[in-house]
Amino acid sequence: MTNSNVILECTTHKGNSQITIRFIYNKEIINIIKNLNGIKWSKSLKSWYLLKSSENINKILNLLENHNISFTNRIIRNQNKKHITTFPVSYELLLKRKRYSTNTIKVYTSSLKKFIDFLDKKPIESATEEDIRNFQDYLIQRKKVSISTQNQAINAIKFYFEKVLQRDRKTYYIERPKKPKQLPKVLSEQQIFKILKHSKNLKHKFILALLYSSGLRISELLALRKEDILYDKNLIFVRSGKGNKDRTTIFAEHMKKLHNLYINEYKPNYWLIEGFNRKQYSSSSVAKILKRAALKAGISQNVTPHMLRHSFATHMLEQGIDLRYIQNILGHGSSKTTEIYTRVTSKSLAKIKSPLDTFLDNKTI
Repeated sequence: MTNSNVILECTTHKGNSQITIRFIYNKEIINIIKNLNGIKWSKSLKSWYLLKSSENINKILNLLENHNISFTNRIIRNQNKKHITTFPVSYELLLKRKRYSTNTIKVYTSSLKKFIDFLDKKPIESATEEDIRNFQDYLIQRKKVSISTQNQAINAIKFYFEKVLQRDRKTYYIERPKKPKQLPKVLSEQQIFKILKHSKNLKHKFILALLYSSGLRISELLALRKEDILYDKNLIFVRSGKGNKDRTTIFAEHMKKLHNLYINEYKPNYWLIEGFNRKQYSSSSVAKILKRAALKAGISQNVTPHMLRHSFATHMLEQGIDLRYIQNILGHGSSKTTEIYTRVTSKSLAKIKSPLDTFLDNKTI
């Protein structure tokens, strides 16, 4: 369908953020967009509109794309509409086609939008290497972002020029900052026990115990389906983990009773861990329940879900499990990534004798 170009705008009306859908009158398009739940017609705006949410945006984009309707996605920079910057819709669509994770898509699109905003009225296609460097300086000096966030911004811009526009890399190559080599933060086995003990809610206890006992990333936990628990084999099937790779990890014997209690009480429909309206549980909710449980357990340090994964790997190493097995269970592409846990295990260090103890033996100084 090429007769009418649909324009999508994010606007604010009476304090509510909404998606406005504008196009020259076309009965066929009207019949199509009427299928969207919650769609309304505004006489004053002379356009169709829908409450703004990531879910509604995805619904609109998919609907238009499936019906081959050309459209422009505009993001209004401020309420007084001094000017409008256009976000390349093909960017997000290409990320989805390449099967990037939901979180990566969210981070990349957010980073590119910030870069477009930074460019002001200058089209992103005309951005130079100097513009990108200036944007980096802005992130570092003004926004005080972390090295990780800075690298994500570079990756987002690189993807646009390299994959969407298919330009040569040398025209926008930016040197990356070196990430500091920090040791992973690990909880003791006793601290893990206290956290689980202080998780009184069955669902919360199940989530935290599963994260730790299987060494899952939080994104992997939230993507688990009911059938991914291979109960009889004591395994968990992890779909499209980091790097879009499938793998299996262990399902602890002690998790079986907790799993049965959870399934019988909450009766998940599709996702193993479901939230409101049986949708996927959110990562922020997991972080909150872990933080509450840690505080109740008397742990003052900031505990994050990824610390449970680090703790799992470290405790496995302390049990004498071969590093190669741990690498496969965690889904690490390189053994060097797994080897970092050898630097935080306390039991391995405890076995090493100081030279002073060796030469003094039973002597005193």
